[in-house]
Amino acid sequence: MQIGTTTFDKYPVFLAPMEDVTDISFRLLCKDFGADMVYTEFISSDALIRHINKTQAKLEVSDEERPVAMQIYGKETDAMVEAARICEEARPDILDLNFGCPVKKVASKGAGAGMLRNPEQMLAITREVVKAVRIPVTVKTRLGWDNDSKIIVDLAERLQDCGIAALTIHGRTRAQMYSGEADWTLIGEVKNNPRMYIPIIGNGDINSPEKCKEAFDRFGVDAVMVGRASIGCPWIFKEIKTFLHTGIIPEKEPFAYYLEILKKQVLQSVNRLDERRGILHSRRHIAASPLFKGISDFKPMKVALLRADTVEELFGLMDEIKTI
Repeated sequence: MQIGTTTFDKYPVFLAPMEDVTDISFRLLCKDFGADMVYTEFISSDALIRHINKTQAKLEVSDEERPVAMQIYGKETDAMVEAARICEEARPDILDLNFGCPVKKVASKGAGAGMLRNPEQMLAITREVVKAVRIPVTVKTRLGWDNDSKIIVDLAERLQDCGIAALTIHGRTRAQMYSGEADWTLIGEVKNNPRMYIPIIGNGDINSPEKCKEAFDRFGVDAVMVGRASIGCPWIFKEIKTFLHTGIIPEKEPFAYYLEILKKQVLQSVNRLDERRGILHSRRHIAASPLFKGISDFKPMKVALLRADTVEELFGLMDEIKTI
């Protein structure tokens, strides 16, 4: 599979863009475990063109994480075009347009998945951004706004006509948010449409090597994107890639091995930010990590972990878990 000049081996697996999750330190960690491409947190076009410091910080990419895609969102064509040009200067390999974020503060204002209620504007933005930059432009969206307006099959063709280099489809509507099960049948329908020639990337509920393999084999997608299942579990990429290429799920490592990975993630965040902000950023990963599932009477310890405000305190608590 190829997106622009970037070529991927068989069974490419990508790290999905996630706000407050896919900062550079987490992207690099996922890359180490086998993610074929990583995406930045999504970037507000309006905030970027206003030079908001927190937003501009999201433009940081490193050569070690390449290929890396940078994702922007917004509802105004001019702002998206200007933001796209700013992003291009940061030298990502790919620019991705977010037309799929379902959260209220984004979608209710007409951006993200809100664009599914205004497909003509979505297409206008896409056409102008493709014309404005030299790097490949891709799109990430959903099946439609709700169950009565699943427009993705027709929309995919129209987005392709705008000149995008690949399309990622999350198998839910905006109305579903992240509830229920992702419906991959329409993703497969888009992929098997004889008029589609760009790569189709499937997204939604990929939380195991077996589900990832099924996505490739049953629905024929060109790549698979892993999102929430990677939070607090960057090693999922190693498990998936091993299974895809060998048919074998690797044996679980000792508990301490995974604990050290989480510690490494905390330290990377602390070194990039500072102790307070680094720990705050890491809490979401600690809270979501499957590493602690199944430990009896774990709730008090989990509360303590999420309240720890120094590395020394946090790591001390983590070391106690071994004996629980």
